[in-house]
Amino acid sequence: MGFERDELQRILDLYGRMVAAGEWRDYAMDFGKDAATFSAFRRAAENPQARIEKRPSLRAKQGMWTLFGEGGQVLKRGHELASVLFPLERRLMKVVI
Repeated sequence: MGFERDELQRILDLYGRMVAAGEWRDYAMDFGKDAATFSAFRRAAENPQARIEKRPSLRAKQGMWTLFGEGGQVLKRGHELASVLFPLERRLMKVVI
């Protein structure tokens, strides 16, 4: 299980903009049998500030994309990656302004 090229490009683009804004400094990717996860960290020794998970088995239900917050809470679920990333992109707009 993994990310497709365009999905990973979109995630890494957001990651790069968050690094430039000083929000994130490190990331990790985990590829399991059932899910692929991208985690972004403010500092390497912390819990991830955001975690994006792709779980294709949920495609027919609430959507295969999930955005988790720092405490592990589900912030957004959906069928489209762009809509799931929107809360992070909105936060990035607030940081820049």
